[in-house]
Amino acid sequence: MYRGKLKDGSQIAVKCVRKLNGQYLTAELWKELETLQNIEHQNLARFLGFFERNNDSLIVLEYVSNGSLREHLDESCGNGLELVQRLNIAIDVAHAITYLHEYKERPIIHGGIRSSVVLLTDALAAKVTGFGLLGMAASASGSGTGSGSDATPAKGAAGYVDPEYVSTYQLTDKSDVYSFGVLVVELVTGRPPVERSRGGEARLTTKWALQKCRGGEAVVAMDPRMRRSPASVAAVERMLALAARRRGRTGRGCGGVPRCCGPSGGNTEYHRREEPRCAAVADDRSDEWVLR
Repeated sequence: MYRGKLKDGSQIAVKCVRKLNGQYLTAELWKELETLQNIEHQNLARFLGFFERNNDSLIVLEYVSNGSLREHLDESCGNGLELVQRLNIAIDVAHAITYLHEYKERPIIHGGIRSSVVLLTDALAAKVTGFGLLGMAASASGSGTGSGSDATPAKGAAGYVDPEYVSTYQLTDKSDVYSFGVLVVELVTGRPPVERSRGGEARLTTKWALQKCRGGEAVVAMDPRMRRSPASVAAVERMLALAARRRGRTGRGCGGVPRCCGPSGGNTEYHRREEPRCAAVADDRSDEWVLR
């Protein structure tokens, strides 16, 4: 990914990918590109353009200034994230995924939801990037409808992939819901989805964290850099419980992303108010977090 500047001074991000379809773009791929250019949502990094040069295909995107969620969780960027900020990021990502799944022309499957594609603004609002790339790859290869269903999960998606994909080799909206559940666990724990032990064995963070939650030890799974209080631990328990529902229910029985963000996982008003920009707020008189 490269950073650039247009003549008017506005900054852009340029992603270089392998040439998508030999020498010429197919009509279906052009249609896919036109669709992406029409997508506009406050929690999606805007697709600005596409062109080919020599053997490279260059994708031009909105520049998001504050690094990725993974960089913030690693503290290689920013000053760490408190619980309220993580809750808001989860809600922003849910907004983005739902917009794609309910897009007016046809559902768009992201297929690569993970912390490295969640970019943050200076105000710590989340903008998801990477959407539409699976559809572009499918269109370029001449397979599928461009929805992402016939594509493969994005590189670097270890730990995020819905187990149902292993048997069906089909990415669906439920694949994104599963990945979102893993992302919620990542927000709670601060850990990547797959960790290596000293002996080199892989451990799935989601499995470990949910085991702790079921055993009444959610506080153990909680990122130690977050402030502890009865309210914050209760919020973490609720987030892990919701992640478990998304992770354990795939296929036709799996609910959509909006239900993950409701206070009880049921049918709730999905669209949050812009003010205050919080799913949880701090009481001015204490360090307690109050869920609203």
